[in-house]
Amino acid sequence: MIAWLGATVAVADPHAAAGASVGLSADAAADAGDGSVEAVVVTARRRAEQAQDVPIALSVLSADTLEKTGTYNLAQVVQLAPSLFIGAFNPRNTTINIRGLGNNLGVANDGLEAGVGLYVDQVYFSRPAASTFDLSDVERVEVLRGPQGTLFGKNTTAGAISVTTRLPTFTPEGRFELSYGEYGFLQGKASVAGPISDTVAFRLSASSTQRHGLTKNVVSGQSYNNLDNTALRAQLLFKPSDRLSVRFVADWNRQQTDCCVLVYAGFGPTQKPASLQYPALSAGLNYTPPSPDAFDRLTDINDRAHANQTLGGVSALVDYDLGFATLTSVTAWRHWDWDPANDADFSRLSILDKSQNADQQDQYSQEIRLASNGERPLSWIVGVYGFRQTIDAQGLNQYGAQSAYWLLGPAQPSTLLDGYRAQFGASSTTKSYAAFGQLTWRATDRLSVTPGLRYTYEQKDAAYIQVVAGGLADPTAAQQAVKFAVARPQAYSADDSGGKLSGQLNVAWQQTPDLLIYGNYARGYKSGGINLAGLPVDASGAPILSRAVIRPEKTDAWEAGFKSQLFQRRVILNAAAFWSETRDYQANVVDTAGGALRQFLDNIPKVRSRGIEVDSRLAPIRGFSAYASAAFTDAKYVAYANGPCPLELIGTVTRACDLSGRPLPGVSKFVVSAGAEYRRDAHALGLDGEAYAGADWNWRSRFYSQASDSAYSRIPSYSLLNLRTGFKSERGWEAFAWVKNATGEKYFQYISGLVGNSGALYGNPGDPRTIGVTLKAAY
Repeated sequence: MIAWLGATVAVADPHAAAGASVGLSADAAADAGDGSVEAVVVTARRRAEQAQDVPIALSVLSADTLEKTGTYNLAQVVQLAPSLFIGAFNPRNTTINIRGLGNNLGVANDGLEAGVGLYVDQVYFSRPAASTFDLSDVERVEVLRGPQGTLFGKNTTAGAISVTTRLPTFTPEGRFELSYGEYGFLQGKASVAGPISDTVAFRLSASSTQRHGLTKNVVSGQSYNNLDNTALRAQLLFKPSDRLSVRFVADWNRQQTDCCVLVYAGFGPTQKPASLQYPALSAGLNYTPPSPDAFDRLTDINDRAHANQTLGGVSALVDYDLGFATLTSVTAWRHWDWDPANDADFSRLSILDKSQNADQQDQYSQEIRLASNGERPLSWIVGVYGFRQTIDAQGLNQYGAQSAYWLLGPAQPSTLLDGYRAQFGASSTTKSYAAFGQLTWRATDRLSVTPGLRYTYEQKDAAYIQVVAGGLADPTAAQQAVKFAVARPQAYSADDSGGKLSGQLNVAWQQTPDLLIYGNYARGYKSGGINLAGLPVDASGAPILSRAVIRPEKTDAWEAGFKSQLFQRRVILNAAAFWSETRDYQANVVDTAGGALRQFLDNIPKVRSRGIEVDSRLAPIRGFSAYASAAFTDAKYVAYANGPCPLELIGTVTRACDLSGRPLPGVSKFVVSAGAEYRRDAHALGLDGEAYAGADWNWRSRFYSQASDSAYSRIPSYSLLNLRTGFKSERGWEAFAWVKNATGEKYFQYISGLVGNSGALYGNPGDPRTIGVTLKAAY
């Protein structure tokens, strides 16, 4: 039976520390086989607990669920967790939102921290691009909704995603998987584990994902937007006694893709003169897009496009049982290297031939926790945390022979911007320190109260410099002013420091053994940011230095819900209602003045997110399981009088628009996920086993893909249906066929106006229908 919200597991000590091993109980397995919903174990509160006993809203996806649904990265988890949204048009510009909050869609800025914390084996991953790598040898994925500042801490004002990989084992085991599908899709996964000695065990895992590009260049014949991912992971587990466990983890991940090319998606009129809008501009250059239909997936770019990145690191996780408590240490170093190349006008025209931003990031972290053991009226956890990050960035924008005509009109000489280059370098250092504590007081057999506090202090230092060169060699003063309006020299440095309390107060009431009612208040905090992509300029063209640093973000969140299990665990029904208000919401804003696209960080005075979530699972009879989850999210700008103007208003004298009351980008008001699977005993190829068939469906209402809520960036509602059928033998091998996007739904993931604001729209179509097969074996 498919485990929608987790593996069939049970815990001998429900208050064991998070690092403790968790095993499958015979009773839990038997109950699930008899037609009950499987139990789920999570570490959302840094302890191993059954999910139905944890009084917060969360979604959990087990390894079994991830594998059966063909979910191999976090972006695909969105189809199974309605409150989660992950959007990007390249890995660096990845946005992760929970309940509509996190970061707004758009171009990334290295000075902006994420609002959703990503953790893998208890290690914080600072850069959102990490979410685009494949999930390799994963035990489960937990999506924690709402501020998680007390225990997860750094930058979790909207929530956290916690990924737990499989542990080394002292029993030899191996898992192997091979998938093949249309468009040259080829994916292989392998892991082996076993003992080295009585006290040392290992685990090795590897995965590779390949797929041909879906977008074809009509000029060169090259394809773009392919997949080429490789992941390696090695682990050692040292257990000299029942009290001490030491786990070493090293991983290396690489992506080498010809990515990320947007395709022409239509024209949206602006308020510019007709001569500066797309129809007239393209006609003047005798240019026609490769296709008026974006779903033909055609391009004619005339420069390189690739998105290469590597991510890796090492960590050591130590658990020592002191008897009264467990002492845990998590030490980690991580590195990220981002090497892009973009033809930013996405055409054979020579407008913005290059626009790219390379990054190198290093981070070091140390966490020490002490958590009480055993069942007692008062349980607690305390800890300290330290984090240091350095980022070095190098960027280039290079304009071509047709850029003056396209950006400024035919009155300017073509040589004005031909070869004009703006190169910049930026560096930043972040140091973060925190102390935290949380306790749970079981006042009665039914009532528990859980307060928690965390104090975080951060220091940030950054520097930015941009130089310009090229273009018309001897411009007049007026021509030089025009060049500077497109890109000008800038240099500045900035620093920021400060500390703040975050925390929560949770009250839970166990009405019956099968009904838990809870209420929760949480205060989330995200430190201030530093603009690392240039500053907006004043009327004289000078950078506005007061905009170099943005204020910290503060979130107050209220939540009430219940968790229930009915009819001898054949039905699980959970629901939560939430309301959160964020002041000084940190966002990435695009300034469209001067014809060029500039982006910088800003504070939005106030945003609000409120809604209702429902999760249900059903296992009425042996062999059949189903799930349905839905989220209603109303996320809006409450006060944003000085917001960016939508594309349809470009050309007016207004440079700022009042977006108060408008929806936040990337937020569908309604999202529904549902699915079912049926299994029955079967005999195939002389082997006994199970035959099965399953389906997963996700529907998402419309949303905007730009912070300005431009009508042209509105993504219509769409639904995705995935199907599978197969056979699993009792001897450990399995084969199944699958179809993704079975109905061939045509939908966009992202739509944007591009350089020059001519009204041309470019988008990123979602994947087409794909059919494939998977073979699995295990021992």
